[in-house]
Amino acid sequence: MTALLANTLAAIPPLDASLIAEATERQNQLTKIPGSLGLLEEVSIQLAGISGQCPPPIPQQAVIGVFGGDHGICAQGVTPWPQEVTVQMLANMAHGGAAINALARQVGARVMITDVGVATDYEPHEAVRTRTVRRGTADFSVGAAMSREEAVAALEVGIEAGLEAIDAGADCLLTGDMGIGNTTPSAALISVFSGQPVVSVTGPGAGADNAMLAHKTQVLEQALAMHSPDPSDPVGVLAAVGGLEQAAIAGFILAAASRRVPVILDGVIACSAACVAVALAPEAKGYLISGHAGLEPGITAALAHLDLRPLVDLGLRLGEGTGAALALPLVQCSARVLAEMATFADAGIAAGQ
Repeated sequence: MTALLANTLAAIPPLDASLIAEATERQNQLTKIPGSLGLLEEVSIQLAGISGQCPPPIPQQAVIGVFGGDHGICAQGVTPWPQEVTVQMLANMAHGGAAINALARQVGARVMITDVGVATDYEPHEAVRTRTVRRGTADFSVGAAMSREEAVAALEVGIEAGLEAIDAGADCLLTGDMGIGNTTPSAALISVFSGQPVVSVTGPGAGADNAMLAHKTQVLEQALAMHSPDPSDPVGVLAAVGGLEQAAIAGFILAAASRRVPVILDGVIACSAACVAVALAPEAKGYLISGHAGLEPGITAALAHLDLRPLVDLGLRLGEGTGAALALPLVQCSARVLAEMATFADAGIAAGQ
């Protein structure tokens, strides 16, 4: 383990239990029925524990970390889309034309694009940070997706991106991704860490039909049987069946936790990365907020494994960070409610017993 990864893991503190208790008490004194704001109350209490302040600061400078990579497993026909679409979509994001760009503008977040493993050549663009570990993973149905050293390097690309964003003022990180075929390694990671069978965590991704989905499931089952990845060795799992962008997102999460910054998760790719991050540092779970439920079945299994409840369920299956962006205003609202609502004593209202 390199110094950056080791130091980041060592720097992740548990949530502040005293501030969680203080925020819980304050929520119970606000001018409403206790619990009546549901998950918003839970998020506000979590934010207090993360920040060490009650009420917690309202996140104002959010950065969406979009990590791009390609996948050798595409050679097995697990997606209807050609691999070249990865780089084409990254270019679209760089020019501000993707869904994540539109949503980021709406919610006032900044998009930070990092190429961690795109396989296709492209013209350099100032909006794309080139941090290539390797040009796409290998086909993990016939061998390891990458070496352990490459898995650690990709984790550290994410750590460096997260620290850079926080050092520039970010007080909330959101996860994003771009990589044709990346729901396949995501399903593999979720199956390994959640203990759920492949068939229950594998979905159609970007439009696979029933026949392709059945084939994708079979490819995954055979690959996991061949590798027998050990969930107690998360770097080994990443190397065997993971993706470069999943590794980078896991690092992005770890960086946030090491600086006491909340992370809003997007869809199945982010959830698979979160499983890796929490396997590396169990305390990192306290910094995670689930943005949305989504249609991919792996999300459900991963969120159950991580003990998270999604803020929205809009039937999303795009990725890019879109669900995380849509959830950002709800996270901001949760902090504002705790900070700005009057207590029964403030308002001169008799509290219910």
